Amino acid sequence: MRAVIHARRCVGYNPVARRATESEHRQGLIRTAIVQDHLVQIGGAERVLLAVARALPGSDVYTSFYEPSATYPEMESLDINTMPINRISALRSHHRLAFPLLAPSFSATKIDADVTVCATAGWSHGVRTSGAKIAYWYAPARWLYQLDEYAGPRRSVRAAAKAMAPFLGPWDRHAVASVDRHIALSSVIQNRIRALYRVEVDLLAPPSTFRADGPIDDSLGINPGFILCVARLLPYKNVDVVIEAIKRTPHLQLVIVGRGPETERLKSLAPKSTVFLEGVTDAQLRSLYRDCCALVAAAHEDFGLTPLEAAAFGRPSAVLASGGFLDTVIDGETGVTFETATPEAVSEAINRVTSETWSEPALIARADTFSEAVFAARLNEIIATTANERRTA
Repeated sequence: MRAVIHARRCVGYNPVARRATESEHRQGLIRTAIVQDHLVQIGGAERVLLAVARALPGSDVYTSFYEPSATYPEMESLDINTMPINRISALRSHHRLAFPLLAPSFSATKIDADVTVCATAGWSHGVRTSGAKIAYWYAPARWLYQLDEYAGPRRSVRAAAKAMAPFLGPWDRHAVASVDRHIALSSVIQNRIRALYRVEVDLLAPPSTFRADGPIDDSLGINPGFILCVARLLPYKNVDVVIEAIKRTPHLQLVIVGRGPETERLKSLAPKSTVFLEGVTDAQLRSLYRDCCALVAAAHEDFGLTPLEAAAFGRPSAVLASGGFLDTVIDGETGVTFETATPEAVSEAINRVTSETWSEPALIARADTFSEAVFAARLNEIIATTANERRTA
């Protein structure tokens, strides 16, 4: 049974939204909806979703799974609508088990709105819409196009992805063909979408929404001066490489913030001084950014968000010279880069970033260039233009 979902009529970001039509120029009204793959964890994609929702106040949010206890508490202020598979509690806790069900679940959902913004890493752009559809790409489907990074050593995940590929490949391309406008969150994703699908892609970097001036909780009791790693504990994040690198700098303590299927394996590799933290609040994370000497990240990221969060506290980063980090870290000014994700390269970068002197005002200024106001204005401009093009097509 197909679901038809009606979006709320909402007031968008008025300075731009009023351009839509002559009547809307007076009223400032465009019906918008937002779709996200799932909302069951804490990370960059979830922060971006919150920024999109703030840019489009009053818009309903649609997703496959929503687990309030597992993601940011701010989600509870949104009108979140879930698909029927969300009723299965085991799948909310282990959403990867729902892999075979996601494509048909999104395809069965139709959203009634003037413009639907699909924040997608492979699924949400598959919904059907009555109006225009915008895909805001976190990344194209890793299980189709970056399987080695996505699956890592997990044979069951690899086997499932390969078995589903003959169906998911055509499904993905059909979904892409239904999109009216594509936006990428970084230059690397922009180039990847162009190469994969041969479509025009706008670039709109997400804002750094983690406020440095928010409340701080010092209850973790970790002495300042440590190396901080904030990442989901998945194979492609290369946290094991960071652990091996820190063994070469025993005078530095490593603090890892994140959760994921790699947790136990990583704990078995780490020095005894390493601290693993799960379920960290924003107030606690602020204390960690404030007290660390540097952030380190060794993954090929689609967008380098965590260095901007660190920079907001005047802290530099050591990052892989690849992917989205090239958009957010300026080597020698706001951090250092390393060419390969090896223990040797990461260790050398850690030594460099901790031995140099950094300008806190310059770091904070860099974070400020990725402001939420700029993001909201540009997103609403794209929405208004897309709505007009749809009407006049």
